[in-house]
Amino acid sequence: MVRALGNFFTKVAKRWIPDAFVFAIILTVIVFGLGMLIQGSSFMEMTTYWGGGMWDLLGFSMQMVLVLVFGSALALSKPVHRTMVAIAKFANTPIKAIMTITVVALVANYLNWGFGLIVSAILAKEIAKNSKGGIHYPLLVASAYSGFIIWHSGLSGSIQLTVAGKNPVMEKFGEGVIVPTSETLFSSQTLIIALVLLISIPVINYLMHPKKKEEIMEVDPAIFVEDDDEIVVKARKDMTPAERQENSIVLALVIGVVGVIYSVLYFVKGGSLGLNIVIFIFLALGLIFHKTPIAYVRAITKSVGTAGGIVLQFPFYAGIMGMMVKSGLAATFSTWFVAISTPETFPFFTYLSAGIVNMFVPSGGGQWAVQGPIMMPAAKALGVSYAQTASAIAWGDAWTNMLQPFWALPLLAVAKLNIKDIMGYTTVILLWAGLITSLGLLFL
Repeated sequence: MVRALGNFFTKVAKRWIPDAFVFAIILTVIVFGLGMLIQGSSFMEMTTYWGGGMWDLLGFSMQMVLVLVFGSALALSKPVHRTMVAIAKFANTPIKAIMTITVVALVANYLNWGFGLIVSAILAKEIAKNSKGGIHYPLLVASAYSGFIIWHSGLSGSIQLTVAGKNPVMEKFGEGVIVPTSETLFSSQTLIIALVLLISIPVINYLMHPKKKEEIMEVDPAIFVEDDDEIVVKARKDMTPAERQENSIVLALVIGVVGVIYSVLYFVKGGSLGLNIVIFIFLALGLIFHKTPIAYVRAITKSVGTAGGIVLQFPFYAGIMGMMVKSGLAATFSTWFVAISTPETFPFFTYLSAGIVNMFVPSGGGQWAVQGPIMMPAAKALGVSYAQTASAIAWGDAWTNMLQPFWALPLLAVAKLNIKDIMGYTTVILLWAGLITSLGLLFL
């Protein structure tokens, strides 16, 4: 049954799902039209919302480029590469490969979504490179991405961390309420849902693996071949002063060690595992593991090419978000669900509305900015707890990422696949996770 579903959705995806960039263009056209049709915005107003919004995620886009490039460069270092190869050698059969990559992805994304995306992508590539055959590569990559489903219940869950402190959304409607993470991230409801997903998704992924040899699409390891020509390093006595600086272990070590010390102090002083500190750790360890500045420069140069999709597509999603927010379209979607809710069904309908909005505004921060001012006052009026409401928005934001290619871009860049190759399998995870989270929100 599970395998049949995976095959069905894969055939649909390969026939109907275009390249991720085309997908972004189609979403842009849809939102543009809905803004005019539903909100009554004029053509010129929607044009202004789109063009003006395209640069709202510029800082965040750069963060994503850096986490991909610095993470990839770190993976090219010998210590990290040896670790990945060791895991890949263990995961040498279909069942080991699919279940190992899924568990690693789920755990890593629980710790931090940026870290999880890059680690699972790199591990998938290493498993594929070291495979002796029989592993269906698109499913392997889809399994790596499926771990992202859990991020908003983890330690970097942005909405829950936002409501755990003073924030403009809660203060806007006169509520100086702080919702502790014990009621959101570490509530029994969230932990039970996350645990069920952690146990079941590796099994679901493996059950989708093709049995027939002719249906298995293996990857040619040659597509991952880097420019591994041995770099000839001159003897120090033959180097120019400039070359000695470029090949100085001391220079790389000093900066790297200072970076590690800063990272330790950051956490000692109560810092949380956010995207910036993950990038910083990648940078510091990259310098240490590559040993010399020039070796790290070469690794960065090799890694930059994988960031093309992010550079191109993130501005388009920022433009979509600008149209959704400024036209009021996102607020309208949320209000529709509030209107049909009861105290018992409100968390569930909040979850569904968040899932729809996430297709057009694939950002935890953007999701909260759109839905928080609507859902939290509605929760108060209906007598539903703020914690339940925030968790419902967060799960809705995470759920439809399995159908939204935005966050798959870094992983696909490393894996050298298109969104159509994995979306059939992630659609099955979407349905399964949707069932589990819906039941959890209704009955836990």
